[in-house]
Amino acid sequence: MSRPVIGISTYQDQARWGVWEMPAVLLPAGYPRLVRAAGGLAVLLPPDEAEDAARDTVAALDCLVIAGGADVEPARYGAVADPRTGPPARERDAWELALIRAAVEQEVPLLGICRGMQLLNVALGGTLVQHLEDHTGGLGVFGSHPVVPVPGTAYADAVPETAMVPAYHHQAVDRLGSGLVASAHAPDGTVEAVELPGRASLVLGVQWHPEMGEDTRVMAALVRAAGERSRSPRTPARRSPAPRTPVS
Repeated sequence: MSRPVIGISTYQDQARWGVWEMPAVLLPAGYPRLVRAAGGLAVLLPPDEAEDAARDTVAALDCLVIAGGADVEPARYGAVADPRTGPPARERDAWELALIRAAVEQEVPLLGICRGMQLLNVALGGTLVQHLEDHTGGLGVFGSHPVVPVPGTAYADAVPETAMVPAYHHQAVDRLGSGLVASAHAPDGTVEAVELPGRASLVLGVQWHPEMGEDTRVMAALVRAAGERSRSPRTPARRSPAPRTPVS
């Protein structure tokens, strides 16, 4: 049986290797490693500005993963930037928001990781807390803390017990986007997982970084959902855009 095709968003940045220093399309190696460990076939999705690029890209996938990274630009959810919010990554925001909307429209299983979860919330009209303390292990160091599942959710089905997770973030979900429910929390009440229930495909976001740990259960749940989709008729890609969130 062929492995489900799991697309992972990437981003452009300046990089150095060998004698070269130039713009490169990047993704930390932990993401494809996690997909492979969970039984999926990882493909990387470089940014594409063409009008139908996100729609056509998602139509070719069995599952979409939106990777972690830079802060979401506050203008995307109608807020003024806090001084502690990082510089905007507008091209990345635009590409990944388009991918998320296409996945929701086409009912392709979706996993948002850290920034990816935050962007999923914004794509559905939610807002973010722009700064939290004590959700990292220090500058450039992943921390660890427990995450408590909400019974009856898809996340709890995958990970039914309180689990220690690797975390590195200073932003989080504030107001939930339309249709989203919280499916896990940190001890301080921070929303650590969200999902979109009542759909044919699994849509899940987690605030931590499963690609930095050994627990593959979250990704395995997405790979299973992707496998089920790959064996069933595809939802045709639609050209009408999803509802847009405010941009100031």
